[in-house]
Amino acid sequence: MTLRTFLDEVDPPDRSLVILNRKAPEPLQRMLEKMFENQPINVEEVDLAREADDQVLVVEDDTVVARSPLSELQDSILMVNSDLFITGSRELDEVTLPAALDELHDVPFFLRGYPESHTEKLLLVLVSRYIERTAWEQQGGTLRTSFQSLDRIQDEIGTQQVYRRLDDSPVDVHVYGAPGWEPSPASTITAHIGYEEDFLESWFVVYTPPEGVEGHVALLALEDGPNEWTGFWTYRESLVKDINDYIEQEL
Repeated sequence: MTLRTFLDEVDPPDRSLVILNRKAPEPLQRMLEKMFENQPINVEEVDLAREADDQVLVVEDDTVVARSPLSELQDSILMVNSDLFITGSRELDEVTLPAALDELHDVPFFLRGYPESHTEKLLLVLVSRYIERTAWEQQGGTLRTSFQSLDRIQDEIGTQQVYRRLDDSPVDVHVYGAPGWEPSPASTITAHIGYEEDFLESWFVVYTPPEGVEGHVALLALEDGPNEWTGFWTYRESLVKDINDYIEQEL
């Protein structure tokens, strides 16, 4: 058994995004369509009377399950790039996940990194930071994060800032990857070092809150080829616990 086993447990829902009564410039529509190009999410544009302008709806089985103003997606993901998170230009407490993106949980995404794509990985980068913010806000529980190579924690200023804040919190933080960084003697972060597939070819951010508290969430993506990933995130408590238990016991 490896982490890849958990990808087989994803039963993807049939969801689509609807841009309702768009008045925003057409390039925003094209950016959203490009972000979900080649993904199991259809994006369409609809005009309906007596409905608000510039809304993004998530539709499942002909039912609207979430909506966000298009401006929220513009600010959180469409008009930014991963450098915003790598350089720390956006503080941890400024990270937001609009409802229309949040409701895409349990959908498997195929992702390519730069230079093949400028945007495909950005959604999971945003979700990763959102999970880290969730752990920090809860001020408790356990956060497990993989980096493939641990030197990213010190090389990426934004990541370094996030994990300094988490280190100063009561959250039990565990990081995983090939050697390249180790916490200082005063740190409460636990580093797990390895060279196996689960260390080198996985991207996970798994948060389990304190006993009796809601808020389980996990992101898991696995490398299929050079700079290509398949991944999803989930709020299913049983699945989050299973992923957490596997990581705790096997890595």
